[in-house]
Amino acid sequence: MNFKNILSEIEKADPEVYERLSGRRQALKSFGSKVAMAALPLAIGSMFNKAYGKTSDGVVDALNIALEQEYLEYAFYRHGTNTGALIPAADLAGFQAIEAHEKAHINFLSTAITAMGGVPFTPRHYTDPTTNAPYVPAAYDFTAGGRYGDVFNNYGTFLIIAQLLEDTGIHAYKGQIPAFIGTAVLTQAFEIQATEARHAAYVRLVRRLNPSLSPEYPAPWITNNIPPTAALQPYYVTEENVQQENVIITTLPDTYNTSGTVPQISATAAFDEAYDITRVGTLMAPFKTL
Repeated sequence: MNFKNILSEIEKADPEVYERLSGRRQALKSFGSKVAMAALPLAIGSMFNKAYGKTSDGVVDALNIALEQEYLEYAFYRHGTNTGALIPAADLAGFQAIEAHEKAHINFLSTAITAMGGVPFTPRHYTDPTTNAPYVPAAYDFTAGGRYGDVFNNYGTFLIIAQLLEDTGIHAYKGQIPAFIGTAVLTQAFEIQATEARHAAYVRLVRRLNPSLSPEYPAPWITNNIPPTAALQPYYVTEENVQQENVIITTLPDTYNTSGTVPQISATAAFDEAYDITRVGTLMAPFKTL
């Protein structure tokens, strides 16, 4: 176990972790050299209990849902970035950055869940964590049973699935946010969701800048309930919603165009809908192996 590497990954997901632990960075980073290897798991758990506090099983369950999504996305991007000639050189660094973020999220969420006394989610076929973690390719079928058989040799298909996973992941995070309210992990959940939103914006922008790969010409955010292809409409149902917290957004005055009210396309683009665990599970099921 490389304790400094673990802290580095956690710091990527939670830059304020050192302040939460009420200690100086260097003192914390020297911690691993002062604790016997056999005692490290217990010591880490003790530290992060202080940082994030003990929470209910509901919060651990919500974090595990997020962790499951991160494993899936990391496997997708690692496979993609390591498939020669798939991603153009101009776009490769962006996808490698996304891959690194997903890995950091996995390490952070796993450590936080363990510190709370929970058991972190691991994918099916997670049989060799020493050499493969957190990459578990056998757990996933990104062709969705053959429907997208060219996902790793056709850049257009790769981008469609990337957008689908990112958009759905944002909805999944939002669906779990209520479980984090009033807990110390609320800020981190929002920070990770914001990072995932940047991933989605990047993928959508890459598609937009390649019109031949994106007939719907997507904005960097979801507008109305427009899917990449008609077959993927179920992933965007409810995104046409214009009512938030009992306020119908399209009845509000448009401060940009004072002669009218907020247009529907703007009202739908301003908010992401929350998907519950059942819906997220149904939407992600085609990409998982048995």
